[in-house]
Formats: sequence, structure tokens, C-alpha cells
Amino acid sequence: MNCPNVKECSCPKKSCVNYGKCCACVIKHKETDSLPFCLFLDNGGDKSLQNFYLKLKERFGEK
Repeated sequence: MNCPNVKECSCPKKSCVNYGKCCACVIKHKETDSLPFCLFLDNGGDKSLQNFYLKLKERFGEK
């Protein structure tokens, strides 16, 4: 059953058991120290929190 709060899942991994189940997806990613596809910008396949930090630093770092 899909999460009733999801209208359209943006994750390309349609075979995932958590596809369209945002709550379960966030819990899974929290446990694996990574971010869901829908929350990550320009990840290049690396969804780790460390990479997310680096991407934010690139975007908002010192100018």
C-alpha cells in the first residue's frame, strides 16, 4: 500500500519496496545514514550525508 500523503514519487528506483511510501523510505535512509533521492540535489549517485554536506558547501559556501 502506498503512503496516502504521496501524489507522485520522484524516485527512479521503482522496484524498491519503499517506492511511494515516504515514511518507510525516510526511516530506511535514516538507518543507513543516507538521503532519499527526492531530498537530494545533484547527487551523482552518492546519497551519503557527507556528500550532501559537500554539495551544500559548494552551493552556499564562502563566495
